[in-house]
Amino acid sequence: MRIPVLLAGGLGTRLWPSSRRSRPKQFLPLADDEASLFSQSLTRLGEIDDLGPAIVIGHDEHRFVIAEQMRAAGHEGRILLEPAARNTAAAVAAAALEARHLHGSQVELLVLPTDHAIADTAALRHAIAQARGAVADGALALFGVVPERAETAYGYIHAGDEIAEGVRRVDGFVEKPDPVRAAHFLAAGDYFWNSGMFVFRAADYLALLSAYAPDIHDGVQAAYKNAVRDIDFLRLESVAFSAVRADSIDYAVMERTDRAVMVTLATAWSDLAGWSAVARANGADARGNTVMGDVWLADSDDCLVRSEDQLVAVLGMRGAIIVETPDAVLVADRSREQDIGRLVADLDAAGRSEAIEHRKAYRPWGSYRQIATGPRYQVKHIRVSPGGRLSLQSHHHRAEHWVVVRGTARVTRDDDVVLLTENQSTYLPLGSVHRLENPGKVDLDLIEVQSGSYLGEDDIVRYDDVYGRTPPPDTDS
Repeated sequence: MRIPVLLAGGLGTRLWPSSRRSRPKQFLPLADDEASLFSQSLTRLGEIDDLGPAIVIGHDEHRFVIAEQMRAAGHEGRILLEPAARNTAAAVAAAALEARHLHGSQVELLVLPTDHAIADTAALRHAIAQARGAVADGALALFGVVPERAETAYGYIHAGDEIAEGVRRVDGFVEKPDPVRAAHFLAAGDYFWNSGMFVFRAADYLALLSAYAPDIHDGVQAAYKNAVRDIDFLRLESVAFSAVRADSIDYAVMERTDRAVMVTLATAWSDLAGWSAVARANGADARGNTVMGDVWLADSDDCLVRSEDQLVAVLGMRGAIIVETPDAVLVADRSREQDIGRLVADLDAAGRSEAIEHRKAYRPWGSYRQIATGPRYQVKHIRVSPGGRLSLQSHHHRAEHWVVVRGTARVTRDDDVVLLTENQSTYLPLGSVHRLENPGKVDLDLIEVQSGSYLGEDDIVRYDDVYGRTPPPDTDS
């Protein structure tokens, strides 16, 4: 059996302000008008034969958006939660341990990042089939993409002799080259972009990790052994996993073993590491402009302009990146996009919440989005999925008004339970014990107006919660 392992823990700060720590690029529609990169990854799995249920590994902070997008895609699988980001060597080790536990030591893993754009699933399917024989003989296969240009933002694989159809030995790895070396690699014909996608048996990977990086292997094994089941998630034990050294599969294993082979992946591919990569994935008009969302361009060239919330009008710009979100706007020279990560770090150091947080937050029952805030008030749009049920709770410092704009709400307020439909509202005084539920079959949308002396997310007393959450709370509901 082959089990897909979806790596969903990246942060993608170079795609700020769309991508932020609270909701990074893999959960955003960057190469599609509607589907996120993660959702596209799930769809892609459905087009590949002989795959078992996926194992998704991501950060604890993103657990609800992972679960929601999997539910929306109709895809079932295991979700492993990392308490800290420790790169791909540790993440894949945890997934390998889970796969081995579920399916036996000979289970194969198809390791796929979820923040990449892959143009041709058929080409990926063909490459996976070509890797089958080598993997069965104990090799660790990675996919090398035929380069389209002298790219300096990618690592390269130096491919050796062909040992089977489409399968070549790996003669070496090269980190991101300078422009001269990148041009040489493009002309040479035996250098390929390192896609970060792999096929190998769980037992082979774990054995090599134990040999070459025993500290990573043993630390992850301890974290997995003491993992805790939480609703639909498996939480890796925090102390042991956080102590693991951060390293990539390439550094920890692939560059040190003689069992690495490369399978050619003949399709357009991008890891969407920056806005120029997003522009290439989406295409450009005759003047080199890439437009996403509600944008009006006039007399502008070589620009990427993305609007998420409102009209963006651009006049007379050359080589600019302009990205609008509900709470932040980026305007940058396209030649400086490699510095966006540093800009985000500076914003974070200055205490700007926009550096890492989105206004929209996902919860097991749905989501909420901050609309407006000011002294002693806050306005939110709350969406509760069908069957969703918030905790029974009260607040010490705020009262709330709820107005239903779509669907049906079952509201508990102290000893009363009422049903509210569109255009109906209720008032929840400070200190009242209340709960919101969606008993219907469509999403429940309501506007919540909070007023009081303190509106922080930690002002909550939770009495009952179907999702097993306990204080200190991580949500306002």
